[in-house]
Amino acid sequence: MPMIAVAFPILPGKTAEWRTWMEELNGSRREEFDDSRKRAGVRERTFLQSTPMGDLVIVTLEGDDPGRAFGKMMSADDDFTRWFTERAMAVHGVDLAVRPTGAPSELVVDTDRSSVPA
Repeated sequence: MPMIAVAFPILPGKTAEWRTWMEELNGSRREEFDDSRKRAGVRERTFLQSTPMGDLVIVTLEGDDPGRAFGKMMSADDDFTRWFTERAMAVHGVDLAVRPTGAPSELVVDTDRSSVPA
């Protein structure tokens, strides 16, 4: 199944706020979060990686077309998406509603060699 991975640095001093956000996604806002991802047709996994340069969040989206799904999720006009994108701006300094201009993550190693360009 196709997958994309995206890394988001956490702004200095914002890791506790990020953890509170994740607690809400796993708790009081879980149903809305799950519904958002189901509507987009993706499974999302989020990882926290601490590094000497600061904390980093790694998000994977897996589905038939995860790139399109990401755009669909972030352009939705509902209370949950507005709340989610506001939280992302507060802890990552990133406006998820704006399509990224840089290159997507590059897959360089996969045990399923058929999915990695030669």
